[in-house]
Amino acid sequence: MDIDALRSFLAFIETGSFTRAAKQINRTQSAFSAQMRKLEDELNVSLFEKEGRNLVLSEAGIALRSHAEQLVGLHNQALKQVKRYENKRPLRLGCPEDYNDKLLPQVVKILQQAEPTCSIQVFSEPSSSLRAKLDDGKLDAAIVTRSAGSEEGYFLASDKGVWISHAEFELAQHHPIPIALFQSDCQYHAAAIDGLSKQGISYQLLACCNTASAQRAIVRSKMAIGAMGRMSVSDDLKILDNMPALPAVDIVLITGVEPHPVLDKTSLDQLINLPNSHKANVAFF
Repeated sequence: MDIDALRSFLAFIETGSFTRAAKQINRTQSAFSAQMRKLEDELNVSLFEKEGRNLVLSEAGIALRSHAEQLVGLHNQALKQVKRYENKRPLRLGCPEDYNDKLLPQVVKILQQAEPTCSIQVFSEPSSSLRAKLDDGKLDAAIVTRSAGSEEGYFLASDKGVWISHAEFELAQHHPIPIALFQSDCQYHAAAIDGLSKQGISYQLLACCNTASAQRAIVRSKMAIGAMGRMSVSDDLKILDNMPALPAVDIVLITGVEPHPVLDKTSLDQLINLPNSHKANVAFF
């Protein structure tokens, strides 16, 4: 059964006449009549009968009524649901693995609330790689560690670098001290090397990692100590005291040259919690 014919049929039920029904659906009366005859021919029944001077539903018409209401209702609901995805495209969001556990879900939640039908594709790579992909148009936005001395992006949180080890790792028993760090372009890498050198602490650079999970795995194996942001430290690792100071870093959201509709639609000043910007430790928006 044609859905438009069922809509017309329901228009007759609502108005009580072919003339008024035709006006309601913006058709001529002859076009409306032809549509009803075609529907009757398809069903091989008479849907209307004369009652005095008026036209009313036949028994077949009465039987069709509830089905027509359900079918048209389902059709309207389907259109409404599907049209929510009209002109939608996924949001390609970059996020270093360091921030996946604690910060990424907060960002995704706010974006999903802004546009429930938006699919978010997450790419976990170091900040330097994400910046390059953003410049190449391969990402729409990225959560990154703000470059030193820069004012880039929209502030999300700040994090403080800490030294970590396995709970049973005895620092005094190791000379030189084996260390596992992020790659050399990480602010914690340079600060850790500089701090150890200035304090005359002998060290061996055991591994450079491009993910927090790799660094944690090496530290967890008791082969080395590490340096990373506090929010990246898992509960099974110990934070070391009396070690060279590590910097605090700002974590920001940066966007591409052509903003994704979700980011364009969403006020970025509402996406973040600006009052937290003065906090020196982990400050979720």
